[in-house]
Amino acid sequence: MDEEKELRQLKKRLTELAEKSSRQNIYTYTGFLGMAEQDVFHQLERELSYAHPILSGGSELAERQLVRFGNPEDMGYEEEFPIALLKIMPLQQKYADALGHRDFLGALMNLGIERSTLGDIFLKDNCGYLFCLESIVDFIAEELRKVKHTDVKCTLAEVSEALEKQEKVRRNLTVSSERADAVIAALYHLSRTQSAELFKARRVFVNGKMCENNSSVLRSGDAVSVRGEGKFYYDGADRETKKGKLSVGILLYESR
Repeated sequence: MDEEKELRQLKKRLTELAEKSSRQNIYTYTGFLGMAEQDVFHQLERELSYAHPILSGGSELAERQLVRFGNPEDMGYEEEFPIALLKIMPLQQKYADALGHRDFLGALMNLGIERSTLGDIFLKDNCGYLFCLESIVDFIAEELRKVKHTDVKCTLAEVSEALEKQEKVRRNLTVSSERADAVIAALYHLSRTQSAELFKARRVFVNGKMCENNSSVLRSGDAVSVRGEGKFYYDGADRETKKGKLSVGILLYESR
C-alpha cells in the first residue's frame, strides 16, 4: 500500500510540475526517478506532452533519470539538467577496502540524503562516480569522509573520465523466438521459468516502461533493463539457424 500511495503522489507531482512549467514559462524538474517511477511517468507522458518533458540521467548508461518540463523554443533558451558528477576516491588506494556499489550507496544514505537527489553510481579503479543533483554536491563533498573503513575524498569529474572506455559491444544469442523472456533467459543464462518470474516480479522494463507480459516481442532498438541483472539493447534477428532457431544480436556496454 505504501508503494501505491507513493506512486499516486508521484503522478500528482508530475502533473503539478508540468502545469507549473507551462503556466510560468520556466523549466521544472523532478528528482532522480527509478525504473518503476519512470514507468509512472510514461503512463502520463501523452497527457503531459503539452509541457514537452524529456529525461536525462547524466549519461546514456544511467538508469536513474530526471524529467525536465519546458520547451526551449517557447522559452527562447536552453537549460542544462542540474546534474553533477562526483568522483569518490580513497585517500590511499594502497590501503583501501575493495569498494562496491552498495558500499558507496550505503555511505551516502547514512548521511541522511534523499534517494531522489542521487542518480547512478559507476565503478572504476576502486572509485565511485556518482551522478547527483548539483544542489547536493557541496554537502556530499564536505560530509562524506568514509566508505566502509576507507577514508575518501570527493571531487567534481567529467563524464568522459568515468565512462571513457565504455563501448557498446555486439553479442549474438541463439533463441527460439524474439520474445522478451526468451532473449533474457539466453542472455542471463536462466531457464524460461526463471525468466518469466522476472516479469511477474515487475523487474523488467522495455524503453523505460514496465513490462509484465513475458511473451511480448522485442523490436530492434529496444532498451531492456532487468533489475538485478543489467541492461541491454536489442539489435534484431540476423538469421534462422539450421535447427529453426534465431540468431539475434544484443548490444551491451563493456569496458575496453
